[in-house]
Amino acid sequence: MSDLGLWLAELAVFDATVAAVPFLWELAVTEAVTRRTGVIEVLKAVLEHGNPSRSEVQRAAHQAVLSGRRMADQLIRDGDPAVRAAARGLLAAIDSHRCETCHLA
Repeated sequence: MSDLGLWLAELAVFDATVAAVPFLWELAVTEAVTRRTGVIEVLKAVLEHGNPSRSEVQRAAHQAVLSGRRMADQLIRDGDPAVRAAARGLLAAIDSHRCETCHLA
């Protein structure tokens, strides 16, 4: 998970980030996935990072995460307390997201 986070969100967001976010949402809500908290943390990291030289990519990556809010609502009712905690953190990030790049869209 740490490698995935590094390549998709920690340094910046990329075209691959935009493409990966829908799959990350699916992994996050699939109970058979053993590292769902890590997946949720990667989704949150996408919102926390940008790509100043490619604002259209940053906006698309952020919007991909924001569009999954209903799944985050589902995750806060999950049976796993760690997943619920991670989901609460992601929901807080979604609800407080106010980056300038997205705001200008």
